[in-house]
Amino acid sequence: MASAMLRSMDSQTWTVFIDGSALPNPGKLGIGGVAYAPDGCVDAFSLPLQRTGCNNEAEARAAIHAFEWLAAKQARHLWIHTDNSILAEQLSLAAPKRIERLSAVYEKARALALCFESVRVTWIPRHKNPVADALARGDWEGAGFGDISECGTVTTP
Repeated sequence: MASAMLRSMDSQTWTVFIDGSALPNPGKLGIGGVAYAPDGCVDAFSLPLQRTGCNNEAEARAAIHAFEWLAAKQARHLWIHTDNSILAEQLSLAAPKRIERLSAVYEKARALALCFESVRVTWIPRHKNPVADALARGDWEGAGFGDISECGTVTTP
C-alpha cells in the first residue's frame, strides 16, 4: 500500500501515518507513526506519554510529535494520514470548529504544520492504519518492526 503511494507522490514528499492511543479512553496516552521518506527509507516512532487524556488528545499529540520529528529531518512536504476525523478536520480546514478543551493542542499542531512548504492531511479508515495503530500502543512487532532492517531509525522511550 505505502509503496504504491510513494510511487504516485512527487520525489520530495514524505508519506506519514500517525496514530494516538488512550487506554482506556480516557487513560494513558501513547503515540506512534511511520514515515516513508522520498528516498524510500522508513522511520518510525512509538512513545508512551507521561500523561492521561482522551484519544483525540493522543491523536493531536502524535501529529505534534510527527511535525517536530520531521522538521528535524528537514522534510519540506508532507502527506499525513490519520484515522481520526477530528484531527483531519482540525489540520485541514481554514476555520475548524473550536474544541475548547483541546484548543491549545490543536493550535500547536496547526502552527507546526505552517513550518513546512506543504502539508496534506487525509483521513483514512482505522483498518488502513495498522502500523501506526500498533506503534501508538507500543507494539513494535505488531507494526512489523521486530527487526528493523530498512535504512530507517526508530524512536523508543
